[in-house]
Amino acid sequence: MPASVPQRGSVPRWSDPNAFDPDEHDELPPEIAADVAEPSNEVRRSSGRRGGGVPSLRALMEIAVAAVGGTERTGQSQMAEAVEHSIRSGEHLAVQAGTGTGKSLAYLVPAIRHAVAEETTVIVSTATIALQRQLVDRDLPRLATALTDALGRAPKFAILKGRRNYLCLNRVDGGAPEEPDEGALFDPFAASALERQVKRLREWSSETETGDRDELVPGVTDQAWRQVSVTAKECLGAHRCPVGTDCFAERARAEAGRADVVVTNHALLAIDALDDRPILPEHDVVMVDEAHDLVDRVTSAATGELTAGSVKLAARRCGRAIDQEIADRLDEAGEGLDAVLQDAQPRRLEELPRDLGGALAATRDAAAACVTALGPERKEDVEGSTARKLALALTEDVHDTAVRVLEAFDEEDDRRRDVVWVAADPNRPPTVRVAPLGVGGLLRERLFGQRTTVLTSATLALGGSFDTLARQWGLPPEQRARKAEGAATDKEVPSDDGGPKWTGLDVGSPFEHQRSGILYIARHLPQPGRDGLPPQYLDELTELVRAAGGRTLGLFSSMRAARQASEELRQRLDTPVLCQGEDSTALLVTKFADDPRTSLFGTLSLWQGVDVPGQSLQLVVMDRIPFPRPDDPLASARQKAVSEHGGNGFLTIAGTHAALLLAQGAGRLLRSIDDRGVIAVLDPRLATARYGGFLRASLPPFWTTHDPEVVRGALRRLDAAAS
Repeated sequence: MPASVPQRGSVPRWSDPNAFDPDEHDELPPEIAADVAEPSNEVRRSSGRRGGGVPSLRALMEIAVAAVGGTERTGQSQMAEAVEHSIRSGEHLAVQAGTGTGKSLAYLVPAIRHAVAEETTVIVSTATIALQRQLVDRDLPRLATALTDALGRAPKFAILKGRRNYLCLNRVDGGAPEEPDEGALFDPFAASALERQVKRLREWSSETETGDRDELVPGVTDQAWRQVSVTAKECLGAHRCPVGTDCFAERARAEAGRADVVVTNHALLAIDALDDRPILPEHDVVMVDEAHDLVDRVTSAATGELTAGSVKLAARRCGRAIDQEIADRLDEAGEGLDAVLQDAQPRRLEELPRDLGGALAATRDAAAACVTALGPERKEDVEGSTARKLALALTEDVHDTAVRVLEAFDEEDDRRRDVVWVAADPNRPPTVRVAPLGVGGLLRERLFGQRTTVLTSATLALGGSFDTLARQWGLPPEQRARKAEGAATDKEVPSDDGGPKWTGLDVGSPFEHQRSGILYIARHLPQPGRDGLPPQYLDELTELVRAAGGRTLGLFSSMRAARQASEELRQRLDTPVLCQGEDSTALLVTKFADDPRTSLFGTLSLWQGVDVPGQSLQLVVMDRIPFPRPDDPLASARQKAVSEHGGNGFLTIAGTHAALLLAQGAGRLLRSIDDRGVIAVLDPRLATARYGGFLRASLPPFWTTHDPEVVRGALRRLDAAAS
């Protein structure tokens, strides 16, 4: 094996652009055509200023574990102690904790202890609604009940989301006119469906206690929800709103302000960091769960977009509050932008085309004139004030996005901070998007620079090192690594005195991966192509699913491949095959879990969102290494930027993306201590390519084979035992 292949526990030479260059036997993929330093006095915090009587962490953990009917786990205890040390010292912490560790308890108990002792608030941020609901509906209520006697009072917790997630009673009561999109204006069926959904929302407004959109089942379209909700910029403010005292969003904020622990999402955490006006309660500690998704969620929150429809909607809103002639100028700018975007090719823009630049400049100037005409706040009736606020918020957003896109091209190519592209997503109009090239600086300054942060996930040590993700978070190379028994990080990495202090800790997993799972890499198959699944892949997949007796989760790099595999295997097998998109994902997962003979094929959301313990899932198949698409505008721009600065752009960006998804996909297999099964990767590059070592080092330490007969025999034995 070449010396440059990163082994488990090694750190890739990121600064060496030739470290992973191909030789004559190796082609890049077609997609690319321990101890912790003593804390300083500035960050040291005393846990006994107001809470000297709070029991020790160990005592609280024993109570908490007993309350949930569990047993003490070594990894869970190590993580809890590390979290408490981080809170006490002010040193940031990244913890990899495998499935089954009980990591939510390991950070919630120290968080609650700190909040009660210091009479402060701790923020817990997640990427998914599912984890938010688990924390708020199950984990925190059980902990609050269990720890009340020991703490002397019941810990309080709350959930807080962005204002757009809550029903606005002012809009429900007719505080602003309805605004159907242009399609609904000319389609009576669309308009009728929208009207029915809005009527249902008005009826629901008198029944709900929270106004939280996620509690509305079944849900409604985004267009319908926009009729009865506002963004923070569109809100009149509780003091001016006629129903401000009953406002769902204000109630949620007030409840969060009184809570010891506030659960939120990465998007709101990012918005709170971006905005000078605080949204979250004052806090000094943040727990970031599902931290592997932090960069993507923060990037999404910092991304701006502009469509001709949004410009014309801003013009319609302005027309109700200012001179129509001024509003008409903005509408004309929207028409001009529409004409340009209809002819534009979806792509990343290295240079700003003259026609698009002209349309954006016209939009910027017309929006600025409207903002000026709307003027400052003034005394007016509620309906007029609401209409003006809605117009101002959207028009400012249109103006600011146009300015941001235009200014992105003012810098030289290698100094640009924003990436601009034209997107043409299915069922959406052409869109100009602008996103930050990186969010590390933002996170370093506005998150790590202001609050003690604990980041945790089952997947953080990529290629055997925390540094891979740490660089994306804006953290320096790890100063000193601490290793729990059986963890992936075996070696210390070079120290770096600059930047925030942090420590990485891998507490391993309670699962015995080498005894419970097999990693099968189909080394004999050809490399994947661009034109769907090769016949050999379909043959291999058929034999694997047949040997497993169903029980298969197929994770594909595209919906096209998932549909192709589903259609083909339905003709070859006598066991059911479900495909994502044929019903709601939640219902498909339920059907899959209820019938062990069923297989479920799908794409991205299944790579991270499926939790099916037991005999219904004993085989996870991945068709190819999930590198980002070569035409992905953000990934390609980031890759180019790393390469231009002397790094390995492919491995740093595409490799990290693939490693994360591979690790997340592999994490679907073992969900309980008794689970057994196989991870099958059909892409031979995982075994043969030079970057394969980095990717394999990101996976759990399964027993590995390249022999198809060995793996089919294992699957048949598992099927027989389950049957």
